[in-house]
Amino acid sequence: MVKITFQSVSAQKPEKDQDADKITIPQAHGRLVPPMKPRKPFPTGLCCLAISLVIFTLGLVLPSIYIYRYYFMSQQIPEDSLFHCRVIYEDSVYAPLRGRQELEENVSIYLEENYEQISIPVPHFGGSDPADIVHDFQRGLTAYYDIALDKCYITELNTTAVMPPRSLWELLVNVKRGTYLPQTYIVQEEMVVTGRLRNMRQLGPFIHRLCFGKETYRLRRRNQRQRIERRETKKCHRIRHFENTFVVETIICDRF
Repeated sequence: MVKITFQSVSAQKPEKDQDADKITIPQAHGRLVPPMKPRKPFPTGLCCLAISLVIFTLGLVLPSIYIYRYYFMSQQIPEDSLFHCRVIYEDSVYAPLRGRQELEENVSIYLEENYEQISIPVPHFGGSDPADIVHDFQRGLTAYYDIALDKCYITELNTTAVMPPRSLWELLVNVKRGTYLPQTYIVQEEMVVTGRLRNMRQLGPFIHRLCFGKETYRLRRRNQRQRIERRETKKCHRIRHFENTFVVETIICDRF
């Protein structure tokens, strides 16, 4: 008989070094410091693009509003503000044509914009040039475009000779039923050229539209003494127009 015996084997694992398994985390001043994340760059290119688009949009919108208001809306004048005038007046200043004369013109009155535009066709008799005239009461300026000379002349608005738009409109409405205006008289104003104008935009949109692309000169009124002494020394031309209860003859002379 064979006897088999088992012996218990007591094997103890060696104890691990506890200090070797510890993980040491560095501390700053007793606080944990989280790892720093990389900062994303600021999208400067996108901001510049957005600002450029805003400026470009404003550059399109604002001029469009300006053009629509002053160049398109101003042309939409109601029919009751358009007048074709023919006035009989007594000419006592121009010797070849003394006596009863007739002046014909077209008047457009813009009440909201506060200006008047007058178109004078070629007169039936000599002594006056055809012209287009703008009286801008907002800026206090008058522009004469002499069609025969193809030149523009700018001067201060003479409020004693030119009725404001509302008053002139009321005057023409009162006589619109008749073909002729009541017989009236003529007065003179004499101007002298003082120099050429280069910057047209300072004159406002209405005068700028009338004189754009034309030689433009500034005028000043001549006093009575200068009229007597120097009237015949320089070449002058005349524009006769009606914007009051009388006819005005504007005499424009070259610079002395």
